[in-house]
Amino acid sequence: MDPEAAPPDEAALKRHRPLYRAIARRLNPRVRRSDITVTDEPTVRRATKAAAVGNAMEWFDFGIYSYLAVIIGKVFFPGAGATQLLASFTAFAASFLVRPLGGLFFGPLGDRIGRKQVLALTMVLMAAGTFAIGLIPSYATIGVASPVLLLVCRMVQGFSTGGEYGGAATFIAEYAPDKRRGFFGSFLELGTLAGYTGAAALVLLLNTTLGEQTMLDWGWRIPFLVGGPIGVVGLYLRLKLEETPAFRKQVEELSHSANAAAEARSAPKAAENTPKREFSAIFAGQWQRLLLCIGLVAAYNITDYMLLSYMPAYLTSEMGYSGSMELVAAIIAMVAMMTVLQQIGRLSDRVGRKPILLAGMLGFLVLTVPAFQLFRLGNFLAAVGGLLVLGACLVCLLGTMSATLPALFPTKVRYGSLSIGYNVATSIFGGTAPGIMTYLVDSTGNNLAPAFYASGAALLGIIAVLCMRETAQQPLDGSPPSVSTEEEAKELVRKQSSNQR
Repeated sequence: MDPEAAPPDEAALKRHRPLYRAIARRLNPRVRRSDITVTDEPTVRRATKAAAVGNAMEWFDFGIYSYLAVIIGKVFFPGAGATQLLASFTAFAASFLVRPLGGLFFGPLGDRIGRKQVLALTMVLMAAGTFAIGLIPSYATIGVASPVLLLVCRMVQGFSTGGEYGGAATFIAEYAPDKRRGFFGSFLELGTLAGYTGAAALVLLLNTTLGEQTMLDWGWRIPFLVGGPIGVVGLYLRLKLEETPAFRKQVEELSHSANAAAEARSAPKAAENTPKREFSAIFAGQWQRLLLCIGLVAAYNITDYMLLSYMPAYLTSEMGYSGSMELVAAIIAMVAMMTVLQQIGRLSDRVGRKPILLAGMLGFLVLTVPAFQLFRLGNFLAAVGGLLVLGACLVCLLGTMSATLPALFPTKVRYGSLSIGYNVATSIFGGTAPGIMTYLVDSTGNNLAPAFYASGAALLGIIAVLCMRETAQQPLDGSPPSVSTEEEAKELVRKQSSNQR
């Protein structure tokens, strides 16, 4: 019987009352106090901080690459002007081609051996790739080997980040209490904005102190070299944490299953078939949720990369802004978003994820073109105003998405499903967004083309949000309820007993 099917008519209910009562108990079994996870606030905050630092590291890398896109084009590629910028953004997009492979590798691995170990591994690879870019000689020094090495480092980063967001979002969601998952999930995107803001601030400082020629000669390397120590800090924080309560509970249940002995005897064969079973569980069992995840992430990433990655280069190359005005405007917009991000997460815990997501998507649909019209005015205040308009829409997605996406999938395949769905969408739509927008402007001659592209993405997002179910204040699928205090746990048991009577 489908739990979401229409209830039986009154006559059938009277004829088969014991049967329907038994079905209801099976579909909604009574939760015992021992089934409920009572979270420890300091532990949840440490877990959130460790996950957010890794996410900040990921977006620090993307931020410095985006904000140095013009210089990277000159250092690593031949040609001039728009050709070098397009080549730079093409290399930016190339790393996204391997992100789905990283998701396919790290996601199911995280469901099998645990979230903590995989997140530590992705942290190491990400920091190493970022640090290595700062050491690559220029095209003028070693020729075509220079862009080849850049692509290799970008692909290492792309492969590692294939397991980063899905794991970090899963990690926080499984640690957070059900009624505060939006609040704690917002810290992950706070890390995103912190990474971008830190990258923009560092590039602005270097541009101001070193000057254009010194930045072109060697100053651009400094932000990439800084990524190494940041990665070491993130690794230290992650290695100090325990596994999530939901994963530990799942492992405990499996170890006490009636078939544990039989599984142990056939361990070699089981190990051989494990990847096949994992992929079958994800692609055959979760394909509808995967499509929904891809739709949500596609809309979210196009708008996200437009504002945080593409806009500084757009304002410089297309709108003629100079003197680092575009970086200052971007920093102001991102700091403004950071100040309200956690309040958006709290609000989504109270009113639900869907209303907040719809507000953000509708905002992008209606306000993106007017915001781009502000950029055309060519002055600093207009640029800040346009970015703030887009930022107000984006913060609705940033503050909600990290709690929404993990709740789409059950615990046993959550890391793998989310990593695959997220990275397929990011690879196709997110990483290509700056390059596509650059191409659209160059080929059409219309500098409003990126706004139309983002508006189309928002329309896709609206459809996806309308198709999803509300998950605020609900336990994660396949996990026991999670609460903040013993009193909440007892009240939950009492309430359930009262409802059953």
